[in-house]
Amino acid sequence: MGEKLLGPLLLWGALACNQEGRPSNGAHGREESLSDSRPVVLFFGTSLTAGLGLEPEEAYPALVQQKIDSARLSFRVVNAGVSGETSAAGLRRIDWLLSQPIAVLVLELGANDALRGQDLAAARGNLQEIIDRTRARYPRVRIVVAGMQAPPNLGSRYTAEFRQLFVDLARRNDAALIPFLLEGVGGVPEMNQGDGIHPNAEGARVVAENVWRALEPVLRR
Repeated sequence: MGEKLLGPLLLWGALACNQEGRPSNGAHGREESLSDSRPVVLFFGTSLTAGLGLEPEEAYPALVQQKIDSARLSFRVVNAGVSGETSAAGLRRIDWLLSQPIAVLVLELGANDALRGQDLAAARGNLQEIIDRTRARYPRVRIVVAGMQAPPNLGSRYTAEFRQLFVDLARRNDAALIPFLLEGVGGVPEMNQGDGIHPNAEGARVVAENVWRALEPVLRR
């Protein structure tokens, strides 16, 4: 993870936890584009996905949509990010999101569980249940798991188990893995907003590249 990342992760945890329940900017765009018949790529996550502090078009899911369009792939991104979202909260709202057919689920949840020091077995179970419910509803859905890292104050065993959680989840579900969503962004001042926590517009572009490396092969499959 690198020592330069540790402080910002701790600060980000404090802010993210204070933002629970705030809907993403992209959630409204979802309602406005229901008439679009292209298969949906659902980004389901936290403030990172919601694009906290950014304009909707600057958030990484919107940037991924641009990449999809440039590649002439017929998919539509839906941003279902909510700041402060935990895996348990995500599980409580997944059924509502599944009322609209989806082709790809990009699962970016779990970081707030770790930042609150919550039980990782429970988080693992919640994330697996989200995937299971999604596949039960849409058997042909493809899954992309966004890996995250926990702050070191939780102990080396906890942080190692947390990092491995995403690897195991991807392997168990034959899913694509983004090894670390914030690679090249976390702890880099010029890539983050003034709070030193959330990516700025430039950082979001790097995050979009991290996502695209894993997502593009899935969309072309």
